[in-house]
Amino acid sequence: MEIRNIAIIAHVDHGKTSLTDSLMKQSGGAEENFTMDTNELEKERGITIYSKNTSIFYKDTKINIVDTPGHADFSSEVERVLRSIDSVLLVVDAQEGPMPQTKFVLKKSLELGFKPIVVINKIDKPAARPDEVKEMVYELFLDLGANDEQLDFEVVYANGRDGIAKRNLNDESDNLVPLLDLIINKVNPASSGELASKKLRAQPFNLGYDNFLGRLAICRIYEGKINKGKDVFVKGINNEVRKGKVVKMFTFHGLEKVELEEASAGDIVIIAGIPDIFIGETISSDLEIDSLPFIHIDEPTISLNFLVNNSPFAGKDGKFVTNRQLKERLLKEIEINVGLKIDFSSSEYYKVYGRGELHIAILLEQMRREGYELQVSQPQVIIKEEDGKKLEPYEEVIIDIPSEMSGTVIEKLSKRKGVMTEMKPDTIHTRIIFEIPTRGLLGYKSEFVMDTRGEGILASRVIGFKPYAGEIEKRSVGSMISMATGKSSGFSLFNLQERGTLYIGHAEDVYEGMVIGNVSKGNDLAVNPNKGKELSNMRASGSDEAIKLTPPDILNIEKAMSVMNDDEYIEITPNFVRLRKQYLTEVERIRHKRKGN
Repeated sequence: MEIRNIAIIAHVDHGKTSLTDSLMKQSGGAEENFTMDTNELEKERGITIYSKNTSIFYKDTKINIVDTPGHADFSSEVERVLRSIDSVLLVVDAQEGPMPQTKFVLKKSLELGFKPIVVINKIDKPAARPDEVKEMVYELFLDLGANDEQLDFEVVYANGRDGIAKRNLNDESDNLVPLLDLIINKVNPASSGELASKKLRAQPFNLGYDNFLGRLAICRIYEGKINKGKDVFVKGINNEVRKGKVVKMFTFHGLEKVELEEASAGDIVIIAGIPDIFIGETISSDLEIDSLPFIHIDEPTISLNFLVNNSPFAGKDGKFVTNRQLKERLLKEIEINVGLKIDFSSSEYYKVYGRGELHIAILLEQMRREGYELQVSQPQVIIKEEDGKKLEPYEEVIIDIPSEMSGTVIEKLSKRKGVMTEMKPDTIHTRIIFEIPTRGLLGYKSEFVMDTRGEGILASRVIGFKPYAGEIEKRSVGSMISMATGKSSGFSLFNLQERGTLYIGHAEDVYEGMVIGNVSKGNDLAVNPNKGKELSNMRASGSDEAIKLTPPDILNIEKAMSVMNDDEYIEITPNFVRLRKQYLTEVERIRHKRKGN
């Protein structure tokens, strides 16, 4: 049986997941209500967070499909996947056209010599413009330096949700057969008798974890055969060699993992039994065999501290609340989350390094759902020095907004050291491209939603480290801090809501030092949210009117990260996300401020 290995790559919501789901269903590999995004967070957010493998069988060919994450914060997963496959399906929205992540993954694909198959998806949208989008993709290929062969890419028009693909827009089709035939005809076979007869060389491109088997390596076998129970050699980044044993081995058969005794060149398999295996290392059957090119993993761009929850409400809500439990959970996470780095050297906190706010927020959301309580500090960008120069991470930001709102967005991003590199106005929307320090973007996205009244689209990708941009002017709001512990009262909140935006509603538990809202004027303000109305035995006309409270701006983890100040923590429990000052009492805050000066 021949094998084809492909990856499906796209921006966040161009429909690659629905396309993968439809491919699975039409090949008989899934039931009707199946979705590849099985994680709870993926279903809620409508994005792919974790890279997943599956396979379909069509015309005596096994097609291994890798569904890649679509958000820039998980871009390190995409790079690794591209090294393990033979072609890519580049999925582009028929209305939106190429987006930043499209540019990133396409550039990597072209550099590796792939000739992508372009799938213009969602052609059923009322505002779809497939012909224009095809031209936009062609321009993008040119901009990224594609060669003549790559510029002659194949195009398929699709409605992934309904499982329809066409080679031409006017064709009649009610299935994905045109796309499957194109994969069979245009993607080179991954397996051959010549490759299978060579000595074993395989490389992990992803990791998994099993409570019974330990760390799992998801590998592409490039040459030779691999057998269950056999001893192998593992070559690391500096050519250091260690021994291992293949205890168990699985392949993907549709949605299921099927145990194998033997696998050969071209296939993608899961190997158990090598507890210290890492991405990019070479698994071989002979010491003399050369290592495969190592897979580089992107550097983290932000860091923040994870520490045990020590607020007055600590331990009321969570199942795992101790320092030991927090450390064990983080150690388990770095077994499989290779974009994450953690420094365990401090006894007071654990410094966690990640690829972006969403990368860290997803981890925190998972932990709170598992029953963990913890606190985290404000995210800080990673500053490094090279040749005596101070460098910081920069991002390319692509913004699509209604034309009349462009002035406000340009002004705000310019103040945050953003440099506009391109502006493309059309009749309704304007596309603006900025290069901006990651520091300038931190905390901006919630402000962007308000400035564009929810009509703007902002997407970004890390483009590397550049010279430090200096001090950045950001929106300055102060914190509204509770000076008392108890339950909030509607009477008090009614008077406080004029000062700024509240994060809490009536009859919620608060404690001294908890941030209950922000203050428009920019200075911190200590308030009493528990104060009730003075009672008397006299009634006056108009004094008992109904109190009307503005709905609170309820915090989630990402929103809290964007509004918090550097002297605050986010308190995260299974049921609550709160902001609090690091020093809870006014006296402690003043004392600390004096020491700092």
